[in-house]
Amino acid sequence: MQFKDLKIIEPILKALKEEKYSVPTAIQEKAIPLILNRKDVLGSAQTGTGKTAAFAIPILQHLYLDRQQNNSPRKINSLIITPTRELAIQIGESFSTYGKFTGIRNTVVFGGVNQRSQTDALRRGVDVLVATPGRLLDLMDQGFIRLKDVEYFVLDEADRMLDMGFIHDIKKIIEKLPNKRQSLFFSATMPQNIVVLSKKILINPIKVQVSPVSSTADTITQYLYYTNKSTKKDLLIHILKDRKITQVLWFSRTIPGSERISRVLK
Repeated sequence: MQFKDLKIIEPILKALKEEKYSVPTAIQEKAIPLILNRKDVLGSAQTGTGKTAAFAIPILQHLYLDRQQNNSPRKINSLIITPTRELAIQIGESFSTYGKFTGIRNTVVFGGVNQRSQTDALRRGVDVLVATPGRLLDLMDQGFIRLKDVEYFVLDEADRMLDMGFIHDIKKIIEKLPNKRQSLFFSATMPQNIVVLSKKILINPIKVQVSPVSSTADTITQYLYYTNKSTKKDLLIHILKDRKITQVLWFSRTIPGSERISRVLK
């Protein structure tokens, strides 16, 4: 199956072709037709399986076709909530990429930075808002954001959201959403508290699961090295001497640990 077989409109297909996307991933193949048919979806999918495109593409299509029928001033018709600024930025970039020929406008709001550029974008009008919970509620309290026009709502990385303590913020946001909307809920794992939350958000959802819960994405190959703490830095240097490795993203459990690694590398 190819993207063109999923009844995707030409402006989006053109953008996908420019990105050299032709064959959808499993989550995209299963979720896109359901979302285009305006079904609520409960998706279990790991990061790296292409789930952003799975909800971004059909939402862009809905918004594009809606605007063809009703060319009213831009309002926040779609809201995507995600736990971190990095994910929010990534999702915003995906909407820009897939929607570059649709005229659909998106913006991203997150905390930790001055809000001026974000509020300026909101004043100019947006169709899609990607937000982290804290900054979203802050801007709602200030009167910059109203959710009464939201027709398409996505809660992304729901399990991480709850792990990070956003459950009360999420409940406050959901209370402000219109009852009549299409809702999409994506989570890598499905513990009981996630299932309970999904029932408060979704109406007769269709469950989409493309990989075992808590499994690694097919695009990831994992290796485990056993080493003494005193020799970890030597192992790191040894690995980095492999000239086939062109980029490295290194995670450490603590800030002091990451600082030690930085000193070793310097």
